[in-house]
Amino acid sequence: MAEEIKANVKLNLEGLMCPMPVVRISKAIKDAAVGAVIEATATDPGVLIDIPAWARTTGNEVIKIEREGKIVHFFVRRLK
Repeated sequence: MAEEIKANVKLNLEGLMCPMPVVRISKAIKDAAVGAVIEATATDPGVLIDIPAWARTTGNEVIKIEREGKIVHFFVRRLK
């Protein structure tokens, strides 16, 4: 049985195009405590590549990312 991911912050990034989803998640991570999880939804398919690349370069962790139709749903944990 899959464990449910508990988010500390939820963001709706739907309708925003590159680079705004990354800008918004970056700001939210800076405002979150270390260990906090941010859950977000977006409609820009570019986030499938952009969010994992951003997480690697900033030292954060993409816990889960999936696409269902036009919606991309992802969870990011602040590591530092």
